[in-house]
Amino acid sequence: MKQLMGWLASACIGFVRASVVLAVALVIPALWAAVVVAVIWWGLWASIAPIVWAGIGTVALPRPLSRLVRFLVARWTGTAIAAGYRKAVPVTRMATGYWWNGFTYARSQRDARQQQRWRLVWNDPATWRDLRFVLIAPLTMGVVAAIPPAAVVAAILGFTRFGVAAAVAGAIVAVGTAPYAWRVMKPVAVRFLRPSAAMELAERVGDLTDQRADATVAQAAEIRRIERDLHDGAQARLVALGLSLATAEKLMETNPDQARALLREARVGASTSLTELRDLVKGISPPVLNERGLVDAVRALALDSPLETTVNADAQSRLDPPIESAVYFGVAELLTNAVKHAHASQARISVAHDGTGIVAEVEDNGQGGASVRTGGGLEGLRRRLAAFDGTLEVDSPAGGPTRARMVVPCESL
Repeated sequence: MKQLMGWLASACIGFVRASVVLAVALVIPALWAAVVVAVIWWGLWASIAPIVWAGIGTVALPRPLSRLVRFLVARWTGTAIAAGYRKAVPVTRMATGYWWNGFTYARSQRDARQQQRWRLVWNDPATWRDLRFVLIAPLTMGVVAAIPPAAVVAAILGFTRFGVAAAVAGAIVAVGTAPYAWRVMKPVAVRFLRPSAAMELAERVGDLTDQRADATVAQAAEIRRIERDLHDGAQARLVALGLSLATAEKLMETNPDQARALLREARVGASTSLTELRDLVKGISPPVLNERGLVDAVRALALDSPLETTVNADAQSRLDPPIESAVYFGVAELLTNAVKHAHASQARISVAHDGTGIVAEVEDNGQGGASVRTGGGLEGLRRRLAAFDGTLEVDSPAGGPTRARMVVPCESL
């Protein structure tokens, strides 16, 4: 009895899903069926408007329908199908006053965005892939998904016209096929909606171009920061130190007490300059990271943090220096965010090597609500990790806790 009830429940769910799949597959055919009816009913010339609207719908609907199919496949089967659509680049204003949208120049930002959207749709191979899918869907998943609804209709007609035997046969077909008919959507969607090799290659080239641009911008910003810190900090103090020593040299014979006071100030200034230079060097490349490796550098970072921080680490082997640096500064940024934005009091850091890459997690007990926003610090961290094919996942519900997980594929040395 329990198995029978389970089968009936599965059949009901399957019937609803098959009906949804059938409805999605028949959107475009329904448009043109309406056009055929309009032509037959009103004549060709009176049906120009429906023909135009059906053509517009055939061009405009494939992308939202394809997105809906991807959503349904992910929701019902847990299989994620990458979209592979081209991404819009930021619209920037050039020195000439014109706006560049990645394709052409425009006089205003609004025109640049409109032209960009138009170019992204028509120059994207995914547009024609989606159009192909909505044309193939009725002949593949639409035909199979139509079996349970058609069997129900046959059962109703059989009961009213052909007797109980025909109705029972239709019901058996409907119940027997309903749990499986909708499942054809997954292989069809995977076959026709996933990005082609050329699209994946173009996306990868675009990502690498963006990463190279990000690395160039980050390097230039870092050079400016170092130059500013040297100019405003150590350089200014060394200039003042030189002036103090010159003045003390002149006063050595005429006013020894004042000369000694100047020498004491110069000694303090020299000590301060040395401290600033050490901090600057530590910000560029921490000595403990170069000498002891990632785990010891993270432990030293935890000791300097104002948070009550615990470190769990089982990755004792060394990694490539650029990867160690990226993960170290990623952990440092996450701890800084926990203090400045989340107002946390405790943090937990774990570092491990899972055989394919380094995994670093930072969890704090702050107020939560962190997200990867365009132009934000976490977005910058994600892009820096992407240069090594790394990923950043952030789970930060309102009220906390916040968990950030960095994964960088690599081999230990």
